[in-house]
Amino acid sequence: MGVAFEKPSLLQRILPVFSGFDAPLLLLILLLAGVGLVTMYSAGFDHGTRFVDHGRNMLIALAILFLVAQVPPQKLMALALPLYTIGVALLIATAVFGITKKGATRWLNVGIVIQPSEMLKIATPLMLAWWFQRREGQLRVPDFLIATVILAIPVGLIAKQPDLGTAILVFAAGLFVIFFAGLSWKLIIPVMLAGALSITALVLSGDRICEPDVKWPVLREYQKHRVCTLLDPTKDPLGKGFHTIQGMIAIGSGGVEGKGFMKGTQTHLEFIPERTTDFVFAAFAEEFGLVGGGVLLLLFTFLLFRGLMIAAEAPTVFTRLLAGAITLSLFTYIFVNMGMVSGILPVVGVPLPFISYGGTAMVTLGLGLGILMSIARHRRLVQT
Repeated sequence: MGVAFEKPSLLQRILPVFSGFDAPLLLLILLLAGVGLVTMYSAGFDHGTRFVDHGRNMLIALAILFLVAQVPPQKLMALALPLYTIGVALLIATAVFGITKKGATRWLNVGIVIQPSEMLKIATPLMLAWWFQRREGQLRVPDFLIATVILAIPVGLIAKQPDLGTAILVFAAGLFVIFFAGLSWKLIIPVMLAGALSITALVLSGDRICEPDVKWPVLREYQKHRVCTLLDPTKDPLGKGFHTIQGMIAIGSGGVEGKGFMKGTQTHLEFIPERTTDFVFAAFAEEFGLVGGGVLLLLFTFLLFRGLMIAAEAPTVFTRLLAGAITLSLFTYIFVNMGMVSGILPVVGVPLPFISYGGTAMVTLGLGLGILMSIARHRRLVQT
């Protein structure tokens, strides 16, 4: 007796590819992408093809997100060691053969010019999550020491380029993994107290230690200027303090409701430096005011909350650590960018997710969110 099998239609074969996506996370991503496009249309209106390029970068990031979401977390874990090893090797190659621009050796020509440090923003937390997954149930102090070494290698190489902003981001991403893995509060609290005391001492002695003849250990001269500018930007209002002062003027002039879309005078008269990249939030706040800034912060808060929920519901140590680290890395981006634009943190090259222009940063964002979507999606597919 013959049995006839009905051949599935094209739609039936395509639907499984789109099934299981986390709807709240996807909605938040699309809303923030919309805000980013609106902001870039205004901030980049007289800045060449920034708006078109920003839209293209978002489409590339969305495609990367979709592709990575198809990859099961088990395969992501298998990629951890190769990606980390390749990333560190490229950083070493950059130190030896890299391209130097404006005193920084951050780029490497491998047929195309790349910035290897961007890879480590994902590869480092991926590697650390892999390490703690392997040590599940048998964690000891030496395991945390090895994790510290795994984190210190890329951070040290990136800081030496020098690229303090990226080094901070890679360090934060790795530190979040170590924290979620069970780092004792007995070690965390003394470091936090030492940091608070150091910041207090820096503020109180700012006038003396910012004198031109005072040399700071570890930090380079331009990094010293950034910190001193943060303490008092009015000392060099047309030089090092210009960025901070103009950012604060733009945010303050927006008031409660903002000046209106395409009506930001600080933005369109080009008083805001880097208005489409690092200081894009100042342009946004000028035109949309406190209300617009509050809505943007709410969207970011919901995104972070959803990411932490995905981490809490993840089925394995690897996926929990990785989802938590990626989510809090997004928080670091948001906090550092808005903090430097508002004058409460030194100016470093950290973009605002979805809003700032930048191809590499957008690709990294798509990759990170794709991993989050993969963790959420495959947990749901396993349950069903």
